[in-house]
Amino acid sequence: MLDATTRFFENLDRRGYEPLLTKISGTLRFDLNDGPQTRHWLLAIDRGRLRVSQETREADTVVGTTPELLEELAAGRENGMAALIRGDMTVTGDIRLVVQVDRLFPAPLGSREPRPIFHREVY
Repeated sequence: MLDATTRFFENLDRRGYEPLLTKISGTLRFDLNDGPQTRHWLLAIDRGRLRVSQETREADTVVGTTPELLEELAAGRENGMAALIRGDMTVTGDIRLVVQVDRLFPAPLGSREPRPIFHREVY
């Protein structure tokens, strides 16, 4: 059984294009720090075209967090901007890319934040 994080990124990769990001180009790497190990997810965006990998190459923006927090974000149980403000995530590079990509994560249940219905998946 796949975790919510893996499903989230695999769904983005399969989708291949996201209209919400048609004006965006750049790379965003998520570094999931778990003790001495770090797992990576790299999202490359080219005017809405998406490509996901687990490469460790350089990125325009790097988000550092825990696997648990990204799991909560991918499952729609946590709000990315709230986690960033609390200091539960670090960002190196262009934070505007983080703000744009945050719209791809499902909104936490019960929030007033409008998100496209196709982003809500039951994990």
